[in-house]
Amino acid sequence: MSVALKTPSAGAVTHALGAAYRRLADICETLAVRVVEPGHESQAAVTAAELASDRSVLDAFVDAEAARIHARYGVAARRDVAASRALHGYAWTLGVLLGGTWYLERRVPRIRPEDLRLDLTTGTYEITPGTELACLPSDPLAALPGTLTTPQEESLRAALRRSTADHMRPLLAAIGPVARRGARSLWGMVADDLVSGIWYLGRMLGQEATAVRAATDVLPIAVPPYPAAAFRHLAGDDGRRHITRTRTGCCMFYAIKPAEACVTCPRTSDAERLRRLQN
Repeated sequence: MSVALKTPSAGAVTHALGAAYRRLADICETLAVRVVEPGHESQAAVTAAELASDRSVLDAFVDAEAARIHARYGVAARRDVAASRALHGYAWTLGVLLGGTWYLERRVPRIRPEDLRLDLTTGTYEITPGTELACLPSDPLAALPGTLTTPQEESLRAALRRSTADHMRPLLAAIGPVARRGARSLWGMVADDLVSGIWYLGRMLGQEATAVRAATDVLPIAVPPYPAAAFRHLAGDDGRRHITRTRTGCCMFYAIKPAEACVTCPRTSDAERLRRLQN
């Protein structure tokens, strides 16, 4: 695959990415993220780079999630459960930012580990738009410095998979032992959150079927280190076909509220999925 690499530059690319992230925050009700300009980052927030390199910061990340779980559900979560939930929140946020920008604009940002930060007290994320993205040759930004042009849609999807993996790999290595999870489960969670982020965005836009096809195109089969998207349909008593999939990297909510496992949890039967989807 041939690509054309240009010298990174701030300006137009940063502006375009900031606009895309703001649009995603407006559309996605549960995306708790705000866009900040370079030089205006919160000093109280922690970055993935710090989480991956400083064990005390990682411990604070897990402690903060455990505190939120206790405040919200009245449950003292095991440390591995709190670590998994914290990782899920981070991976889902990244998945919406990367996958959502790709879905809406066919652009794939490079989000460096220091560009995405989390306020441990509030659980709110902030993103600083970067200076690099991948796009198709027909994109208006293709000729600008800071862009990596890819020749076709599949190479752009490959850039999305690569950008996600490059960002998450150091964090997975750091948090894996705390979450007591191996590589398959960790990368399964990253894939789940990338796919579900696109799926969620589609539902918010009234484009669920289109978003499911797009997410399936990103991971039509297992593409190391990711498993396949693996959407499927359930036939309901209402005569409709309901879309579902089963998470590969469990988000561990069942360990907090056993009777309320997620609708895509491996522990949730198809009958229970249909009951919820039809209601």
